[in-house]
Amino acid sequence: MESNKKRGNSFKGIQAAGWVIIACFIVAVLIYHFVFGNPANFMNNDPNNHPLPGNFLGTIYKGGVIVPVIQTLLLTVLTLSVERFFTLRAAFGRTKLVKFVEQIKEALSKGDLDKAQAICDKQRGSVANVVSATLRKYREMEVATDMTKDQKILAIQQELEEATALELPMMQQNLPIIGTISTLGTLMGLLGTVIGMIRSFAALSAGGGTDSVALSTGISEALINTAFGILTGALAVISYNYYTNKIDKLTYSLDEVGFSIVQTFAATHK
Repeated sequence: MESNKKRGNSFKGIQAAGWVIIACFIVAVLIYHFVFGNPANFMNNDPNNHPLPGNFLGTIYKGGVIVPVIQTLLLTVLTLSVERFFTLRAAFGRTKLVKFVEQIKEALSKGDLDKAQAICDKQRGSVANVVSATLRKYREMEVATDMTKDQKILAIQQELEEATALELPMMQQNLPIIGTISTLGTLMGLLGTVIGMIRSFAALSAGGGTDSVALSTGISEALINTAFGILTGALAVISYNYYTNKIDKLTYSLDEVGFSIVQTFAATHK
């Protein structure tokens, strides 16, 4: 019960990512219309005209309707990346994971399960939850009389795997969304580029001479969407790889501690 309470108090992260995307879309649309589309950013205070010279916000507005879509993806990546940061920090626990693993292994080498459990209680987080569950199974197997040594070792290993399986989904949550945006952001930028170039060529082929406003608008839309798409895709790739690597380190530490627990049991019990 005490362990479950501690686990329940840890930060679980955002589970309704769909609402995050909707909120980011609303924010993106508001920014697009009221910040980028502010009449003060354009000549004669008219968003249909050219942006003022050097006005970057007005230039972004000329990117067209694809801009708030890509901006939604960008805001989603930023929001979920921050969410993953706090979630994984809680999962790793209060002290550095390397130090925690060393302390657990040292306590196990001395056969001091009480100290190992105390270290888990102090550390908290997903790793400590898994180790704590495995230590409880260790104690159960010590007093079990109806099982062979191999069966006891197998039971400890199974408890480790089950506890890990319960914690991993929480750590990997929302990462698939970030991974999808790493591709989708670039594709949306490419779509905006294609739309902008279509408008540019349409302006060039218009009868009665070249429409310079339409031509510049099309080029702006193409370039702005390309830039936004690349930025969004790049941030998503960096975020996805960074947090995936963090989770790999965490699971490696779990395997290391789990192996130490099993080996300790095998060496100290007949």
